[in-house]
Amino acid sequence: MAQQRKRVTHTATFEERLAEEAIKFKAAAEKQPPGSMARELLLRRARQAETAAHINEWLRSPGLRPPNSLENLLSDQKK
Repeated sequence: MAQQRKRVTHTATFEERLAEEAIKFKAAAEKQPPGSMARELLLRRARQAETAAHINEWLRSPGLRPPNSLENLLSDQKK
């Protein structure tokens, strides 16, 4: 018998969840001693969450255009 996937309905947007995650990791990093490996890993995870939010914002922007090389490739295929 196949298992059913659990569906999750999020109450917060993707950007809000990423921001909360970054804040959580920064707070945890503050509790670690300066220069420790755990602190550096937590700060890295916070930066990754912030970067993901920026990339998602860029991808959702209305002015997003494909690179010129792809535009040329697509126009060549239509000919």
